[in-house]
Amino acid sequence: MLSELAFSADDLALTRFAVSPMWEVITSFRLLAAGSAHPVHRTWVGQVRPRVVAAGLDSGWLAELIPLGGYIPDFLTPPPYEPTPTLDTELAAIRATPADRVLADLDMLRRTGPRCQALRADPESRLARISEEIEAYWELALAPYWAKIRVVLDADVFYRARQVAEHGVGRLFNDLHSTLSWDDNTLRMVRRHCGISRENAGPGLLLVPSAFAVHTLTWARPPQPPQLAYPARGAGTLWEHRPVTRTDAIAGVLGRSRTILLAELAAPASTTDLAHRTGISAAGVSQHLTALRDAGMVSAHRAGRSVLYARTAVAESLLAANA
Repeated sequence: MLSELAFSADDLALTRFAVSPMWEVITSFRLLAAGSAHPVHRTWVGQVRPRVVAAGLDSGWLAELIPLGGYIPDFLTPPPYEPTPTLDTELAAIRATPADRVLADLDMLRRTGPRCQALRADPESRLARISEEIEAYWELALAPYWAKIRVVLDADVFYRARQVAEHGVGRLFNDLHSTLSWDDNTLRMVRRHCGISRENAGPGLLLVPSAFAVHTLTWARPPQPPQLAYPARGAGTLWEHRPVTRTDAIAGVLGRSRTILLAELAAPASTTDLAHRTGISAAGVSQHLTALRDAGMVSAHRAGRSVLYARTAVAESLLAANA
């Protein structure tokens, strides 16, 4: 299938980038639901899938609304009106989706499971329930890793913006993905399940890099600009383990124990996990993590009965500078 999106000068002027938490929810959940070990995200899948299954999120609302292929309800990916919206902002937009829009999306989805039927019967209250499940999934699957993911997504946007500045929009579109090509003021997309054109989309284009997308995904709902989510450059480096070798300088400021804990948090871990791995008492680990959290260097995320700690972007930058 070939889809063509024509561009006027105004459309090019309205083309922009955004980083969307909900697109990461959609693409990561679809990857988890596929059930196979993804070559790039195998480490993440191994850590996250047991938590998602234990919480029952593998068979909830998201499982019914996000098929392994094909159409995804448009209301799950509201257009970002700012470059980096928060998850709360996007969830508020989901909850505010008009009932007739929800029903139209469900007609496109063509699923008749009990949750889809419940959503048809009472969109307002069910959208609130869906939002709660998305928050739970986010906390388990994405929030502990968000600092790493944002680095990749922001780097992609920076690279693409530089491409436009140095070579023009044609180079940008031709380089986004192998299924995309730019010619004669038209963006052509092949093998699209849901094609987009100016007839079924608003002006401009919203480009959304995704760390978990394995191909391009489109969104079209006039009068909003169409969205094109594409695999971000550098996603393959997300889960690479880079040993922190030059820790003396950091330890001189933070102390040896806190530096060791930061180094161990290459992947999110609980207080108990860190105590076992470092030999520091659980009470000591807890005290140090509290100090690091107060300093903005670690974040805490509820995972069932446990709390997972993760390095923030501040800590990642500090360790990268001393690698």
